Amino acid sequence: MVMSKNLVIVESPAKAKTIKKYLGKDFEVLASYGHVRDLVPKEGAVDPDHDFAMKYQVIDKNERHVEAIAKAIVKAEALFLATDPDREGEAISWHLYEILRQRDLLKDKPVQRVVFHEVTQRAIQDAIAHPRSLSLDLVNAQQARRALDYLVGFNLSPLLWKKIRPGLSAGRVQSPALRMIVEREEEIERFEPREYWTLEADTAKTGQPFMARLTEYGGEKLNQFSVTHGEQAQIMEQALLIAARAQQAESGLATASDVIGCLQVTKVERKQRKRNPAAPFTTSTLQQEASRKLGFSTQRTMRVAQQLYEGIDIGQGAVGLITYMRTDSVNLAQEAITEIRSLIAQRYGANNVPASPRLFKTKAKNAQEAHEAIRPTTITVLPDAIRAVLNADQYALYELIWKRTVACQMIHATLNTVAVDLACGDSNRFHATGSTVADPGFMAVYREGVDDQDDEEDSRVLPPLRQGDWIDLLALRTEQHFTEPPPRYSEASLVKTLEEYGIGRPSTYAAIISTLLAREYAVLDSRRFKPTDIGRIVNRFLTQHFTQYVDYDFTARLEDDLDAVSRGEGDWLPLMRGFWDPFKQRVDEKTENVSRQDVVQSRELGLDPKTGKPVSVRMGRFGPFAQIGVKEDADKPRFASLRPDQRLDTVGLDEALALFQLPRDLGATAAGEPMQANIGRFGPYVRYGKSYVSLKNEDPYTVSRERALELIAAHQQDAANKLLCAFPGSAIQILNGRFGPYITDGKKNVRVPKGREPASLTLAECETLVREAPEKKKLPARRRAAKA
Repeated sequence: MVMSKNLVIVESPAKAKTIKKYLGKDFEVLASYGHVRDLVPKEGAVDPDHDFAMKYQVIDKNERHVEAIAKAIVKAEALFLATDPDREGEAISWHLYEILRQRDLLKDKPVQRVVFHEVTQRAIQDAIAHPRSLSLDLVNAQQARRALDYLVGFNLSPLLWKKIRPGLSAGRVQSPALRMIVEREEEIERFEPREYWTLEADTAKTGQPFMARLTEYGGEKLNQFSVTHGEQAQIMEQALLIAARAQQAESGLATASDVIGCLQVTKVERKQRKRNPAAPFTTSTLQQEASRKLGFSTQRTMRVAQQLYEGIDIGQGAVGLITYMRTDSVNLAQEAITEIRSLIAQRYGANNVPASPRLFKTKAKNAQEAHEAIRPTTITVLPDAIRAVLNADQYALYELIWKRTVACQMIHATLNTVAVDLACGDSNRFHATGSTVADPGFMAVYREGVDDQDDEEDSRVLPPLRQGDWIDLLALRTEQHFTEPPPRYSEASLVKTLEEYGIGRPSTYAAIISTLLAREYAVLDSRRFKPTDIGRIVNRFLTQHFTQYVDYDFTARLEDDLDAVSRGEGDWLPLMRGFWDPFKQRVDEKTENVSRQDVVQSRELGLDPKTGKPVSVRMGRFGPFAQIGVKEDADKPRFASLRPDQRLDTVGLDEALALFQLPRDLGATAAGEPMQANIGRFGPYVRYGKSYVSLKNEDPYTVSRERALELIAAHQQDAANKLLCAFPGSAIQILNGRFGPYITDGKKNVRVPKGREPASLTLAECETLVREAPEKKKLPARRRAAKA
């Protein structure tokens, strides 16, 4: 056997292809396709009684890739583990090493860990030339995080199934994020708007209009709630108009017909202020800006960033266009800074290059300063130059990263700001502000987006004004306002808040958000998070009974402890024990002492006027529903599912009673079969005769007879296409199924024999095939109950 290859392992095939090009014929580069091992998906995978020993298995979908690596290592002289430069990447390398070691495939072959933060020839070759050993500190931190998440999930989720409904989950980091969303919604619901009024003046100087706001009246400074009703505002408006008309007469100036008075400039204050550029992107800030400016979800942002990092063919083979996209560092390599400053001088002029490079300080507690911010690997690769080889998402994100990176090394923007006081009589003052851009600096390339703020000041321009000038008053306006509640979280603002609290890390934000949406704990309404009924109930249960574990500070401290393990400053086993023992005690206590009725509380709405029975709403195992009566009544209670737009905590008595109009009679089909709209266990449907049509995008309370007939016709057409052969007087049919034609008697199914045309089968042959087919296996009682 000739052993001439050095084997390099990376995560993805795209990266493998690019790196192979840089390393040449003496290196074989294979992909692991992500994680290769995970905890066995059943109870006992983490054993707290034996120092949290973990049972791993190869992930099914990656088994063939592991086998390819195992086969290749036999012919290799050395193994280079080149997975991503973070905890997850370190863990993938360690798992691969353990698999190969346990199979006795490494023998005396050297195993090296190589790390790079960009997929470029220089970075790859430098990493191979300077390998290191596996970092067990990083591996232990990742294992501890995975074990904690497993223990929380496998102990808390079953408790949710018992106390609320099947299919729910609780996560160590996901649950505090849900709490944020629910608490913001509750804050909005508690909010009581306050009325206030403002008085504004539409003014002009030499034909240039601008707006001023009343800030002083009768010698007293106004605050937000100085004027709280319209009558007060109108009285003030009339008084101001009289004063303005008097000043118009005093000015002695000829004015246009649309001028209703004059104001006089009493004070002009001019300042210059500087605005500095934002730091280059971290994972968090990239996700926030991509959400604000591009409308990307966190998952979409990370998926596209991964593509840009791993390599795209821009004319001379694939090359990584950006540095590693999971980072909380704002550092830039000196080599990159030099390249960026040179590009700025060439494209935007030497006057836009600051005297010394801008250095940014990382705010994240555990930012690894060896990492870099997210930046283009080569700043001279201009977005427009490669637009033709990028798809729309790749171009948009690359351009965003490129502009932010260039802007961060440019000079500050200089703004000329002006503040003006305008007199309207002796004791009334209006105030106007504005600014002009004296020197755009970095703003010529990039301006950072904002959440929930009005940034109009920088674009408002005032005419030239001097003290003593008379200003034309064109109109006085009183405007009614109401204070507004805080806005719901967007993806950008939720990520920002999670980062501020220290909850989660760069690699987890997208997963947190996708889990909350997948579990239907929250929905995105106009790109803002709104908790669902089930999300509120889960949050209430966790905050009441597992308060510590959804506490923001507790979660952040645990992240800090994991970070300490990754730096070699802490031991993971005491950390695990300190979490597990009180957590398990709490789970056991709540399993025993908390009833489902305590958790899924019903809400009484009133009495049904027809029966006099109480009407209530609560969460059931298959969703929220209304109920007339109680189980102690002689007659069974009646139930009706809430509509998708109804909420348990806001639905009223009349709305709940209206739900019991189902089933709705819709007349009959042309064949005389009665039609009804209703809601069943699997959702809304229309029934005709003995057949059912699912109402996937229709409302059973409003679906019309005409629409029902259309759906029935389509259903019958599908059934006709499915039916290949029927035998008059017999229940046996030959149908076209998902996996090909089959014979059925309604109870047993059997495939059409290979090589036979369905139409050639006789009734006798079909009866024999069905009779000889094995009976369906019955599920064990436990599984039947779970399925039900």
